[in-house]
Amino acid sequence: MCKAILIATRGDSAVRVATPARRLGVQTVAVYSDADRVMPHVTCADEAYRRGPPPSRESYLAMDRILDIARTARVDAIHPGYGFLAENADFAQRVVDAGFRWVGPPASAIRAMGDKTAARALVRAAGVPTVPGTDGPVSGLDEAHAFCNRAGYPVLIKAAAGGGGKGMRIVRTPGDLASSFEQAQSEARSAFGDARVYIERYLDEPRHIEFQILADEQGTTVHLGERECSVQRRHQKVVEETPSVLL
Repeated sequence: MCKAILIATRGDSAVRVATPARRLGVQTVAVYSDADRVMPHVTCADEAYRRGPPPSRESYLAMDRILDIARTARVDAIHPGYGFLAENADFAQRVVDAGFRWVGPPASAIRAMGDKTAARALVRAAGVPTVPGTDGPVSGLDEAHAFCNRAGYPVLIKAAAGGGGKGMRIVRTPGDLASSFEQAQSEARSAFGDARVYIERYLDEPRHIEFQILADEQGTTVHLGERECSVQRRHQKVVEETPSVLL
């Protein structure tokens, strides 16, 4: 059991970590930017440290500053909450290398799931069926045309490093492919610093159902039931319902 934990995020995400941690007798350390000095996550923690000025790149995304605070506060572990650095494999690895416990998936898992083409290959190897698509990022428009002609329209162009509905374009006719391909690459580059895209068949009116999975270091693995996430706007979930009425 950890004696002290640094929560490397802000707001409700940090409060949700701090509240049960304190019930378990774990010391909690909050961090804040100058704009968040009186936020609830600061006042509900046992200790709080200034992380930097308001821009997130100078505070909540500043890895060196977080690790310095962790050393000063003498914590055992760092919990990323969600958002900011929670899905950053490099940060997860740096936390471990610095001698702290990382409360979350290991860096290898974050890397495997963070790249959608790598994730597709991983689940296919495990025997999980996937939507027909390219094996990896598409190198250019010629390769894109070749796949679409072979697979048929409509297709969905997706950012390989994407999330949150960014870098996605539906293409229903060959004449729209070139502009959509360029737009998806541009948006992916702007949002993620990575212009790689891949293509898969587009499913009209699919059901989007997720399972939340938790595992500990002893190999115990559980899931928390399914969530129906089919109500979306611009490829982003609007409503999540559990259990799913479909299942």
